[in-house]
Amino acid sequence: MAEELLQLGSAEQAELIRQRKISPVDLVESSFRCIERWDPVLHAWITTDRERALAKARQAEKEIAGGLYRGPLHGLPFGVKDQMHALGFPTTLGTRVLNEDETVAPCNAAVIEKLTEAGAILIGKQNLHEFGKGGTINFAYGEPRNPWNPDYSASSSSTGSGIAAAAGMCSFSIGEDTGGSIRGPAAFNGVVGLRPTFGRVSRFGAVMEGYTTDVLGPICRRVADAAQIMTAISGYDARDNLSSRHSDLDFMPEPGKSLKGLKLGIVREIAYNDSTSDEVSAAFEASIELLRQLGADVTVISLPLTLFAVPLILLSLDADVAAWFVSKYLRDRYDRFDTGTRTRLAAASLIPATVYNRAMRGRFLARRQLLDAFNQVDILVCPTVPTAPKPIDQMQERLDTGDDAVRRLMERRIGLYPFSLANVPAISLPMGFSRQGLPLALQFAGRPFDEKTVLQVADSYERAAGWHAVKPDLAKTVAGFMAQENQ
Repeated sequence: MAEELLQLGSAEQAELIRQRKISPVDLVESSFRCIERWDPVLHAWITTDRERALAKARQAEKEIAGGLYRGPLHGLPFGVKDQMHALGFPTTLGTRVLNEDETVAPCNAAVIEKLTEAGAILIGKQNLHEFGKGGTINFAYGEPRNPWNPDYSASSSSTGSGIAAAAGMCSFSIGEDTGGSIRGPAAFNGVVGLRPTFGRVSRFGAVMEGYTTDVLGPICRRVADAAQIMTAISGYDARDNLSSRHSDLDFMPEPGKSLKGLKLGIVREIAYNDSTSDEVSAAFEASIELLRQLGADVTVISLPLTLFAVPLILLSLDADVAAWFVSKYLRDRYDRFDTGTRTRLAAASLIPATVYNRAMRGRFLARRQLLDAFNQVDILVCPTVPTAPKPIDQMQERLDTGDDAVRRLMERRIGLYPFSLANVPAISLPMGFSRQGLPLALQFAGRPFDEKTVLQVADSYERAAGWHAVKPDLAKTVAGFMAQENQ
């Protein structure tokens, strides 16, 4: 029963708490038992605090019993990517570069403040690629592993946040997305991940390196969960200089709503890219047929500049991040960085100003073309990632030739970077499984600040497709991996 409870969506768990059929204490204790059992293999977490979480759970239980129910997140355990400050927890950023005194959190991140106010219970900080950059080879806090098959990758950056949600270790996670670090882990781990519109969620109290692209958002098990979480964490914050004053905070989709009248555009350059595998193509075409059956008007559109989103973001954002690190750690702590991180940062430090300037101008053109597409359609649709998750040892980006650079750098990012570059809302959710039983994912993107429509289309598809009902069998996948390792 505990395993079934942990795999419910957070909205379903919340309803059981509201009806007092389960208690926050039981849910938090079950989460920690799950972490203790499976995290020695999956490495989703860096730091947890059981005693503090249980004290908060007991407080929530008393409040609810006393009629002080705060809403649908009250009593739910959550975790955050260890790129967000939380008082009482170190902010490790997944690296050995920082000294211990440099990991002390100076404040709570705004998202943690808002979730705590809504009654949710922070239970710990989640594993990530070093500094959230992606490409880490040797992880300071253990190799993150996919709960569907621990030999396979759990994707990049907000990796632990995706694993924890998929394995039922918490009700939901908060990740960070620069070039796909919410949507990629959601895709590879078979859960839902929403990149909000830039400025929708305050970034105060988080370590932001890609300052013009980084956003915070939910990773969870159902689309409705994402909508409830967004309701809690969105809104203007004067402490974030780029926070939006956009006042429409209605995110909840209508269950069973027809998609009749909505225009969906398949992005040709992403959906029908040479990198797209046969099994992803087949799952995508089945998804498109289902969307048509739900009433959507689906057409194919061409956005040729999306093909340049990957090099444009790599050039400009890596240079931004490298500039931040050169002034801090690259000069005197070079040997503490993981090889993958320091190679990427060192190369980015050498990008000439003229190239950076041209990349920023190119970003504007590509963004303009993508935004103009919403004059034709309401939602853009494509696979989140063009392939199923791959074995961990195949995910390291060893670039020996120019062809390697095009194939490897584009393959994992082509469905992710265009929407980061345009700073529009985009959601990833399950659309089936590979022949090896690994998750495949579908992505919807919408106009700036139109998360409501993105979530509505995703919810309608999710309910009709039913892929959310398939969960990883940890007793088979992780226990089998542990037995194999012990032989």
